[in-house]
Amino acid sequence: MNHKVNELTICVLVIVATLSFTTVSLQAQADSAKAEPVKPARAVETKEQRDERMQWWRHGRFGLFIHWGLYAIPAGQWKGKDIPGIGEWIMYNAQIPVDEYGPLAKQFNPVKFNAKEWVKLAKDAGMKYIVITSKHHDGFCLFDSKLTNYDIVDATPYGRDILKQLSDECYKQGLKMCWYHSIMDWHHSDYLPRRQWESRSAEGADLNRYIDYMKGQLKELLTNYGEIGVLWFDGGWEHNTEELRSQEVVDMIRGIQPNIIINNRINLPQDYETPEQFIPATGIPGRDWETCMTMNDTWGYKKNDHNWKSTEDLVRKLVDITSKGGNFLLNVGPKADGTIPEPSIERLEAIGKWMAVNSESIYGTKASVFPRLEWGRCTTKPGKLYLHIFDWPKDGKLEVPGLKNKVKKAYLLADQKHKKLFVNRLEDSVLISVPEKALDEIDTVVVLEIRGEAEVVKPVIKQGEDGSIGLFARKAEIHGTTAVYESGGGKENIGFWTNPSDYASWDFKVTKPGRFNVEIAYACENGTGGSEYKIMVAEQQLAGKVKETGSWTAFVTEKLGTLNISEAGRYQLSVRALSMPYGAVMNLKSVRLVLVKQ
Repeated sequence: MNHKVNELTICVLVIVATLSFTTVSLQAQADSAKAEPVKPARAVETKEQRDERMQWWRHGRFGLFIHWGLYAIPAGQWKGKDIPGIGEWIMYNAQIPVDEYGPLAKQFNPVKFNAKEWVKLAKDAGMKYIVITSKHHDGFCLFDSKLTNYDIVDATPYGRDILKQLSDECYKQGLKMCWYHSIMDWHHSDYLPRRQWESRSAEGADLNRYIDYMKGQLKELLTNYGEIGVLWFDGGWEHNTEELRSQEVVDMIRGIQPNIIINNRINLPQDYETPEQFIPATGIPGRDWETCMTMNDTWGYKKNDHNWKSTEDLVRKLVDITSKGGNFLLNVGPKADGTIPEPSIERLEAIGKWMAVNSESIYGTKASVFPRLEWGRCTTKPGKLYLHIFDWPKDGKLEVPGLKNKVKKAYLLADQKHKKLFVNRLEDSVLISVPEKALDEIDTVVVLEIRGEAEVVKPVIKQGEDGSIGLFARKAEIHGTTAVYESGGGKENIGFWTNPSDYASWDFKVTKPGRFNVEIAYACENGTGGSEYKIMVAEQQLAGKVKETGSWTAFVTEKLGTLNISEAGRYQLSVRALSMPYGAVMNLKSVRLVLVKQ
């Protein structure tokens, strides 16, 4: 896109660039503007073409996210003070002016960076692709850009292109190289809006000129580093699609690399959704998706953040995500010297040991065919069900509810000889005899080879001999994006219920109809009470209001009222929020229907 700049503007830009490592090389911009237009992207893509383009990403399931930049130098501290928030946002959270933050580049000298070691660490962990911050919100570039001198080559004593080293090594070791690129740029003189605490004037700034700059940098990233698997946009929330010229940008990208995969953060749906720091309760039906998540509480390195997730938690998150049809993008935040923090290395190595045995149950699999499994998760391939057992059955009997298919063979994935496990069919389930102890306490995988396409009947909760019906959290079908089943640490409940549109339901069978008292058990942290909810069943409903119980594990049982189920049969009960004045609805443990004796 041609852009006219008067002589006064040229002088001002040259001065600013000299003083603050900031702005665009005008000659480079001019060269870019004169360049031949890229070929337009393929206008219409068939389902078969899309499936082929997405195949490697869907098969891989597991990738490494890397957040690295100047923010690794202060590592969460500024002028001797700990700065709240995530590490890579320190410029914003500490309200650091551009002329104070920019000189950090003179200190950035990651002499211990070793691309071969980084890629090998990811590969050995079972990861199939790497996504790294080519540029984060602070505007500093980890690649040799001809459009600015605020980059790793021109502004630092290190003076070498990080992305070139990393991309070359990915190609050698067989991983896909992918770029994260921030749309937002706190450093660039043309990016708008200014931060509220900034003293820099916005006079003369031109967002359109910034978009030209962004397009120029994207062109560099897509032409100088070979084939790129994913372009992972971020920071587009301050502008609408028209202001970002999103379609124009996307068309340029696909014109350069037609097979590239693009996420949804340029304010267009594109190829996949990107839930951040959470796992959607039921996945995202009809869309490809990828959960990105930190190992501790920050993306960029922050030296005082020691709240590390356990290996067990991370492996089970990978399995949970895969069982819902998603990908897992797990983050590391390297130090300023180019080393990855030891706790991150330890966890990646431990995940790699699990993957070395069980990767068959992750790569190329699809979502579970079961609504919910009390003991773990399921991933699938044609003719195979991979049963991921988190809670090993104490009696040695693993019940697989609702499976109608004939089982040809059952065995432990870790057993190289695939010794058959005894399988017994019950009326509405399959019972597998498993060893007394799990082979892996984190997740032992049982493989079921079945005849035909998997067919599952939704399990039904049976009425007890005393007429009561217990609807517990572990048996619930959870609908929505945030609510999940939690266990351990005093919790056996549906928690993280932060989206009031989420809800829980149970299917149950009544053999002794009559009038039932309805009881609900829940917990609610002080300061978050007041949510209103309703219980619906058999065209009847009861309403309630959540009271504060003192903590998320201080469960109380309340009687809501009575309802009548006059006929035997199959029913569904659901719990839905009517209002959520604070951060969450409640931690729901159970609903119990108690038959009133006549």
